[in-house]
Amino acid sequence: MSNYEVNGRLYSAEPKAGQCLRTFLRDLEVFGVKKGCDAGDCGACTVWLDGKPFHSCLVPAFRGEGRKITTIEGLAANGQMHPLQKAFHDAQAFQCGYCAAGMLMTTASAAFDEAHKADLPHALKGNICRCTGYRSIVDALHGKSNIEEDVAGKACGASLPNPFTDAILTGKARYTMDIAIAGLLHLKVLRSPHAHARIKSIDKTKALAIPGVVAVYTWEDVPRRLYSTALHEDHLVDPDDTYILDNVARFVGQRIAAVVGESEAVAEAGVRALQVEYEILPAVFDPVAAMEPGAPLLHDKNDVVTQNGNIFCTLQGEIGDVTQGFKEADAVHEMTYSTSRVQHVHLETHGSIAYKGEDGRWHVRTSSQGPFPVRTKLAYLMGVPAREIHVFTERVGGGFGGKQEMVSEDLPLFASMKLDGRPVKWEWTREEEFIGATTRHQMTTKVKIGAKKDGTLTALDVHCVSNTGAYGNHASETLAAAMASPIAAYRCANKKGVGHVVYTNMIPGGGFRGYGASQTTYAIECAMDELARLLGIDPFEMRRKNVVKPGDNVESIWKEPGDASFGSYGINECLDIVERELKKGNGVAKPDGEDWAEGTGMALAMLECGPPTEHRSGAEMKLLPDGTYHLACGTSEFGNGTSNAIKQIAASIVGVRARDVALVNADTDRTPYDTGTFASTGTVVAGKAVHITAQAMRDDILDFACRHTGIVIDQCRLESDTVVCGNRRITLTELHAAGAKVNHRFTVTRRAYLSPRTIAFNVQGVRLAVHRVTGEVRILHSVHAADIGFPINPMQCHGQIDGAVAMGYGWALIENMVHDEGHMVNPQLRNCRVPAFADTPHTDVFFAGTVDSIGPLGAKSQGECAINPVAPAVANALASATGVRFAHLPFTPDRLFSKLGKSK
Repeated sequence: MSNYEVNGRLYSAEPKAGQCLRTFLRDLEVFGVKKGCDAGDCGACTVWLDGKPFHSCLVPAFRGEGRKITTIEGLAANGQMHPLQKAFHDAQAFQCGYCAAGMLMTTASAAFDEAHKADLPHALKGNICRCTGYRSIVDALHGKSNIEEDVAGKACGASLPNPFTDAILTGKARYTMDIAIAGLLHLKVLRSPHAHARIKSIDKTKALAIPGVVAVYTWEDVPRRLYSTALHEDHLVDPDDTYILDNVARFVGQRIAAVVGESEAVAEAGVRALQVEYEILPAVFDPVAAMEPGAPLLHDKNDVVTQNGNIFCTLQGEIGDVTQGFKEADAVHEMTYSTSRVQHVHLETHGSIAYKGEDGRWHVRTSSQGPFPVRTKLAYLMGVPAREIHVFTERVGGGFGGKQEMVSEDLPLFASMKLDGRPVKWEWTREEEFIGATTRHQMTTKVKIGAKKDGTLTALDVHCVSNTGAYGNHASETLAAAMASPIAAYRCANKKGVGHVVYTNMIPGGGFRGYGASQTTYAIECAMDELARLLGIDPFEMRRKNVVKPGDNVESIWKEPGDASFGSYGINECLDIVERELKKGNGVAKPDGEDWAEGTGMALAMLECGPPTEHRSGAEMKLLPDGTYHLACGTSEFGNGTSNAIKQIAASIVGVRARDVALVNADTDRTPYDTGTFASTGTVVAGKAVHITAQAMRDDILDFACRHTGIVIDQCRLESDTVVCGNRRITLTELHAAGAKVNHRFTVTRRAYLSPRTIAFNVQGVRLAVHRVTGEVRILHSVHAADIGFPINPMQCHGQIDGAVAMGYGWALIENMVHDEGHMVNPQLRNCRVPAFADTPHTDVFFAGTVDSIGPLGAKSQGECAINPVAPAVANALASATGVRFAHLPFTPDRLFSKLGKSK
């Protein structure tokens, strides 16, 4: 046995042959070392060897022998946080927290000196954060504090730190895979190398002969029940077109067979040993071609009903008379725009662990945005009552809509059920995320728009084709979103839209931040700028003249009334802010040289806060004997800040500090039902449930105090940890004890439903420089204004917008999934990049001064919509700089080069 010193503790252990230091440390239960890529690209696994930072996934484990190994767990000394840990605490330099350990181990090392701090783009090139947009990390490194004091009764509106801050920054927070379970088995899957193929046979013999392989499952072994991987309250909005394992592969990367082994390496060896005979079938990748007669059909109509061949659904409608509207127009713009697929790249990959508990029930520990819908689907697939399944999350490392999908829970549960309840773990690799998870839907949108000379819109006609890939999870809902708020954002008497969702042999689309509205917002906002240019009208004035206003019908292309309402209205203030800031400038000049062209662009986006379909959430609140509160809410926390928000809402209503409210969330056994945390509902639905539950808790306490003291309720009030009744003060501890004597439980529960839906707005402004020869784009000034109502936690809202805008820049300029006949040719972070520090401009973020009459305590949704106006603002700035309209994302240099050369 070899000796390894880890965080000052000696371990006697022998690494496996070829094992890297990351997996070796995790075998020692040092779980602060995270997996984000296993290729040295993300930095989540950074540790110190003799004080120097290394990506531990690239270091052979045996290299650690005789060295002093330090991980995030060993950074604090003598019970005191390292100064950088304290700086990250005060700046709140994380959101989901999954990258925080690696980021800290990089920046806290002695090697990270002042020279490194002065060149952060280079110094942080090996560490990726997908959540924050990096601003808060800069704040931490410069010693800036973003947090405020937690004062009783003043929680709402305060920038309070995440309640799990210390655990995240010291490596004690437990993400899905951060657990040691005796007898753990590992599951791996064989994925299809073909875009369309029928499985003729699978020979398991060689796989089962490998020592340690426990089981192999194919489509013939698992339940043959159709379902959708999408998580929604109303499952009927998604097509049941998927099997757990299928005998037909419809995209490269589809799972074909599952192998369970005593170790991950054994399971992988079993996968490689499977022998599959395929019958190659004709494939189609272009949705327009897939709609043509004679195109290869993806789904048998006996199983999946489509409207016409590969067209899963069509949404269309018209208000007014578009033909007449164009006749009345003095200017008309018509162009086709397209947006690209991108992957969520949440740093924590998908993964689940399933096992049978001592209670005889099935438990699924998972990384999910919707544990309750997952439980419902698992019960249906496995043929057991839902009460026999417990689904829960602990800490989730990012989601962005990618975990609004049941893709990792079913196979481990099935295997555990077949293997006498033994725990089964399935953790995805980064490559699996790229080829086997979901992406943003690729959409092509043709926009025709007309206006009078004064800029008044007369007609808007939108035709959209959405490539849902091989399966229709989220297909109709993202198309509905695409045909809704981006069109409803503008007043126009004549509107028409036609949208098709089409099956192709591509990786499936899914839920992604912006959820379909991003794609058509891009097209319509580009078209608005082109129309303004034709009319000689300023882009800001064009929006002001036509944006929807209170009193208007909020309608896109359907005449039926909806439930979207103006609980507040801040778009004009947002437009004013962005216009003012762009005119004022930030002092950053374009690079020297005549080949650099400079331009300014803007775009707006409207958000109906929540999906049009059913969404509900419940909360339970208890007064505890020590005078603090217990709050249970089913909403998931994955860096979106719901834990903070709902604690602050509850605390403000009962008049205590946020830290006096203990929270349990996202657990089907311990919390009330929640549809899931997606579609901008964390604040406006779960937050509303907490709001009305806390009010009921307050009323229950005051009612009992009134009866207990005999003083009328009008003279009773809550003050922090006491109830004041007339001239008498009773501590909550005393009151609880009095209640216990008469069996008064001080427990309340309430439910909230999503209707009506309030409306939020975002405006993005961009000044950039583009090099006419190389196609390089540099963002010189980025400004964003958000109409989010009253910010429950301003720092947190700012961080959510920072992250969304950074993701928008990635979609516009950098991220590019390249496919060849359905094969992704760049399924690695080094080749399919997401924004690193050097790619992410600083964005000045402003809030409109609105207070909403519908959302809880005046708040509206903030985490999603900020991404939507970024790409069109960049496109409009490029057009301003070059005179060329670039209509297709992403704006990578190779795509810009040819047109830029012609624009000289």
